Amino acid sequence: MSVDPRNAEEMQDNLLRAEDSLAGSGEMLENGRYDIAASRAYYAAFYAARALLLHAGIDRGKHSGVIAAIQQEFVKSGELPAEAGAAIRRLFRLRSVGDYGSPEHVTVDEAREAVELAQCFVSQVTALLKKEEGK
Repeated sequence: MSVDPRNAEEMQDNLLRAEDSLAGSGEMLENGRYDIAASRAYYAAFYAARALLLHAGIDRGKHSGVIAAIQQEFVKSGELPAEAGAAIRRLFRLRSVGDYGSPEHVTVDEAREAVELAQCFVSQVTALLKKEEGK
């Protein structure tokens, strides 16, 4: 996989956003802001997924398109484990509850799960990108 130079800047921006969102999700969890923690955790995974897709020359902007492309291009090929595809789908559902679920809210356990899933997903994507850069 060779990154299109036109996508390199946007890819790096998405990776930075992923790290910032991941840090923010942990801070919100610690502060008892569970809806926001779940939302930020999802966005960490979303931005990491966008970076990976851009690296592969795939540009999807809609959330559903990013999630579907990750499944199609990276999970089905075995480059990412099936758990990664399940994680981003679970994070999307939790983010929907956190952002739009009134009167339902994300619980402390769900927020913890979201942060852990996002940490794992971002790590898997980062490892895959580093592996690809080494080729």
